[in-house]
Amino acid sequence: MTGLIPFNRRNADLARVGAGLGEFYNMLDDFFSDNGLQSRNLLKDTFKIDIEETDSEYRIEAELPGISKDEIDLAAQDDNLSISVNREEETDKNEKNYIHRERRFTSMSRRVRLANANLNAIKAKLEDGILSITIPKEEKAISSRKIAIE
Repeated sequence: MTGLIPFNRRNADLARVGAGLGEFYNMLDDFFSDNGLQSRNLLKDTFKIDIEETDSEYRIEAELPGISKDEIDLAAQDDNLSISVNREEETDKNEKNYIHRERRFTSMSRRVRLANANLNAIKAKLEDGILSITIPKEEKAISSRKIAIE
């Protein structure tokens, strides 16, 4: 029973293990460790968005709790909508002999491609940490068609 979950072989001498098995054992050790994911996790690194498409418009909701509208940059270019958040947070105590002082800078960005979107008529509203964006669709010229041969 004691050998079910091996110790982290990364700390052991991997020279005695075959060339390809070392990475396999490290992957197993990482999977069973209590540290969680060690690599970048996009679910934690950026804000979440929902995109709904109807016949006449796109509706986008972005979760931005604690973010003010001055910290959000909403831009449109070609068929792309870009939502960026830049936040500089500083906790500064005016005491000369402070024990704890923090500074934090957060930058997040999401880009969404929306076909047939009328980017000149975008409406956006930030309420209770939810950025709601409405983008009407527009009819574009047909870019392909079948041509009859005489």
